[in-house]
Amino acid sequence: MAQPAEEQQRDRPLREVIRDTLRTRIFEGHYAPGTRLIERDLAAEFNVSRLPIREALRMLVQEGVLAERASRGLVVASLSEKDVEDLFDVRLSLEVLACRLAAQRATPEDIERLEGLLSRAVGALSRGSINEAHRLNSEFHDEVTRIADNGFLRTALEPLQGRMHWLFRHVTDLPELVQEHRDLLAAIASGDPERAATQSAHHIGKYREQYPDTV
Repeated sequence: MAQPAEEQQRDRPLREVIRDTLRTRIFEGHYAPGTRLIERDLAAEFNVSRLPIREALRMLVQEGVLAERASRGLVVASLSEKDVEDLFDVRLSLEVLACRLAAQRATPEDIERLEGLLSRAVGALSRGSINEAHRLNSEFHDEVTRIADNGFLRTALEPLQGRMHWLFRHVTDLPELVQEHRDLLAAIASGDPERAATQSAHHIGKYREQYPDTV
């Protein structure tokens, strides 16, 4: 039986809870690119010692969400147009592979979890919970990577996770995105790796074309 969300949150390391909170703030625009994050101030805000704050910030640096500046310390990172193009190139290579492997290795329970994420995304949209829908979109992609069950692939994707999720947040037509994910899920559930790879490439290419020219 799945744990309630509150219980799952309590079971997680404090550094991860803080990391996710800060990441969400960045994705939602509360911290604009270039904003300096100060360890002391965050420790006071979260009412914790500096250690979990320091660990959370280090994780966000590894994800590429934060950047170290010699004169300013840690600031919210920004992506240039070339950065975005490069990220889409990497995403095309790694996510297509993830979907190909997922089609070969997915169990009925895996497919059920993916279906559950899509159902929850539909529910979030019906309630007008856009941020929750975005989060579930990101979880869908993360779950496909987990199903692929390739340690080297996961290791390659982990440092890019924050920037990947940042890209996902720029999708504006979420109902259409849910349908795209339904098509991708059907391809994975078919057990045909070529169909899954083709659908994944189509999905990524579509949003690459729609992505803003500048960020």
